This record gives sequence, C-alpha cells and structure tokens, in this order.
Amino acid sequence: MNRKETVTLTTNYLISPSGERICLKPGERADDLQLCGLYCIQDPDRFCFGMDAVLLSGYATVKENETCLDLGTGTGILPLLLSAKTKGKHFTGLEIQEESAEMASRSVRLNGLEDKIDIVCGDIRKATDIFQRSSFDVITGNPPYMTDLHALKNPNEAKAIARHEVLCTLKEFVAAAAALVRPGGRFYMVHRPFRLPEIMEALKEYKLEPKGLRFVHSYVDREPSMVLIESVRGGRPGMDVDAPLIIYEREGVFTDEVRRDYRF
Repeated sequence: MNRKETVTLTTNYLISPSGERICLKPGERADDLQLCGLYCIQDPDRFCFGMDAVLLSGYATVKENETCLDLGTGTGILPLLLSAKTKGKHFTGLEIQEESAEMASRSVRLNGLEDKIDIVCGDIRKATDIFQRSSFDVITGNPPYMTDLHALKNPNEAKAIARHEVLCTLKEFVAAAAALVRPGGRFYMVHRPFRLPEIMEALKEYKLEPKGLRFVHSYVDREPSMVLIESVRGGRPGMDVDAPLIIYEREGVFTDEVRRDYRF
C-alpha cells in the first residue's frame, strides 16, 4: 500500500496509517518528502533539515538486517529517509532537545514506522549510558558545523544548538560514534570542508579509519561547500575519493545526478 494514500492531512492534525490523530502544534508543518509517501513534521522556528541531511542519506550505506543510529537526529529526517532508501533492520535517532525529539517521534508515528524507528531523547556525550557499546552496525551524523570561532551564534537557542557546538564538540561526537559502532562498522558524516583537518585527526584518534570522501559543490566552478565522509572502526589505511557531487547545473536547475539519486 502506498503510505501517502493512508496519511490524511488536515489543518490541525494528521491521520496516521493506523488511524491515530497526530496533532500539529502552532507553527509546525508536515512536509512531503517525495519518497514512499513519507512526511516529516517540522517547525521553522526551531530548525528544518537541509540538503546536507538528504545528501548524507544517499551517501550512507545500511545493508540488509543492519542496525543504524543517527546522532543528533533533530527532526528524525535521517532515520526516516534511510528506512525507505535502505534494507536496514532498525533505525534509532538520538536527540538532546526534548521538543525536537517529541516532534520526531510524532513523525515516526505519522508514517506508521514505530516498529522500525525509535527516537530517544538524550545527550550524545552520555550516549554510552543510553546504548550498549559496539551495538550498532552503522552510525550517521550531521554534527554542528561551527564553534565559537566560526560566525555569529543564532539567538534562537534551538537553531544555535543545531549549528554551533553548544552542547557537543566535534571530538565528543566522534568519540560517541566510535564507542557505539561495532568493530568493522561504519560511521558516515557530513561536515564543512574547512574543518577537514580536525575531522581526520579526530577520526584517527578514536580508531575510525577514513575510507571514503566526497566533496559537494553548489556549482562545478565553485569551491566545495560540504564534504561526505565514510570511516570504519578498526579499518585498514586507504581511502577512496569519489568524483565531486555537483548540485546545480545552473541557477535553479539541479544536475541529473541530484534529480535522479536524491529526488530533488
């Protein structure tokens, strides 16, 4: 059954495939993800997912029967997309902000994915108190890009936490991923190229061997704006660098690869 045909949208609430009323709070909206009939509840006053999350969902590989944890899941967009794009067995999202975690949980119920996705409210820095060590096959993460040295912090607390290292540093993020992924398991992240030296240093420190890298460019003649990275816990040295991913063919027109593989 096409899930889109079983989700009914109204002005104040939504009807899930099971018939449950999922209320929308003031300022929230339900966005059609254009994938398997999935919807994601978002609040623009808090934080909305961007292209980086969508690109990471296409870069990450979750094999049949594997389990995946998304650190700092926000709206729950990564578990939602990966549940549709991969054959993974189960997906978990960890989010420290209670309001965001609750909103992500409603998105899971809205899409009838309670048996496949769990949303947990908790601190990445204390993730090993929440989950058993080495218990996931795959970890994904879209960590805050900025420190106090990079750009002005957003006065909106929720957006500041998502964009700046307010509650979790890059090293703490990587340390959590290394502790929770099984030996031989994979950690996928998206970040900014200007922090690549720090990223590589942190991955090496926590025995996550960089195995794949892909730069993302808005246009073919522009410098990269994002970098996608795959690392393996305890992996052997040696990294593949993929051809750059170009987002726009020209202004307002996505490239064929982005339209085909990422459904923009």
